[in-house]
Amino acid sequence: MQKNTTITPPVAITPAAEPPMRLADQAVAVEPFTAFATLGRGEPAPDWLTREVTSAWGLDPERTRLALIAVSENATFRVEVDAHPHAVLRVHRPGYVDPAQIRSELQWVRSLGEDVDISVPDVVPRADGELLHTFNRGSADGAPAGEAPWHMVAFAFVQGAVLEDIIDVLPDPSSYYRRIGRATAEFHRHAENWQPPLGFDRFQWRVQDMIGRSSRWGDWRAAPMQPQQHQILQAAEAAAVKQVQLGAPTHQGWGLIHADLRPSNIMMHQDRLTVIDFDDCGYGWFLYDFASALSFIEHEPYAGQIAREWIIGYRSVRELTAEDLRFACALSMLRRLTMLGWTTTHRRDALPPEIWDAQLPGSVEVAQRYLESPSWLLS
Repeated sequence: MQKNTTITPPVAITPAAEPPMRLADQAVAVEPFTAFATLGRGEPAPDWLTREVTSAWGLDPERTRLALIAVSENATFRVEVDAHPHAVLRVHRPGYVDPAQIRSELQWVRSLGEDVDISVPDVVPRADGELLHTFNRGSADGAPAGEAPWHMVAFAFVQGAVLEDIIDVLPDPSSYYRRIGRATAEFHRHAENWQPPLGFDRFQWRVQDMIGRSSRWGDWRAAPMQPQQHQILQAAEAAAVKQVQLGAPTHQGWGLIHADLRPSNIMMHQDRLTVIDFDDCGYGWFLYDFASALSFIEHEPYAGQIAREWIIGYRSVRELTAEDLRFACALSMLRRLTMLGWTTTHRRDALPPEIWDAQLPGSVEVAQRYLESPSWLLS
């Protein structure tokens, strides 16, 4: 059976319902990534990882240093040779995605780099030309019995600063969301016209992947909260799900999306933007990328302004109707709950402290506004 074979769902699927399950969607929800639990940002990688990387990529271990950037769905490390940046290594969480799904991501990134006038990072192959490295960690290196194989890929180091870190000091910060909206629309146009190679397989972003017990990153209900907060969030979830179940607008339907295209995943160098971190890419509603662009900041006073800037940029490439925008606002509400669930399965240092601390109260605020006016974000 091919990896992208469609599985017939237990109930009939209509145009207004969600697309059928794919094999990639059978993965269990993410568990906390414990292999690097004691490693802080900027600290050197464990010896077993450095040995594996230098051997696979043909680097001199005496001249190579790996330093942790972040731990989220995966762990990313800055690879330096002779104290100069060389690459960014992504170490995939064992069991989270399989080799076919990782290779599929790399295929899409390469296609975007060839076909779209938007900068994306180059993939750095191993010394033997392979793009993906798979290995098994030994028990001497702390591997528990039955641990799944590890997978790693490397990307060329991108010069510049993370847009999220500098956007507040740039002239007209909200205008960068216009550029993000335009880039997103270019990606969607590419996805509509691109023919994936045989065996291409990425997971989907359906409602059950965003929220609930089977959600990919954790159920928001697991976050500590007061009963009144739970009641408000539950009501907003029900209202947003009802709107989504009415069906995606026909011309803004379902396709391959980045699923996390926001300033933290964009590098800026001399006014040039490079989109990075495609590890969440998969099949979803195109307008889920609108929701993702506002992740963690929907409650902020400036959220409406940057949402409108995003829409202006998107509309410079693709049409958006009033119906589309109502649908986008519902997805934004669900995304907020998705990321609240995300905090139940991820490290606190995966986010700046002030953003982490705002997730529950900010989510309740967003839910209240959504219940009062489903299109409040664009009012």
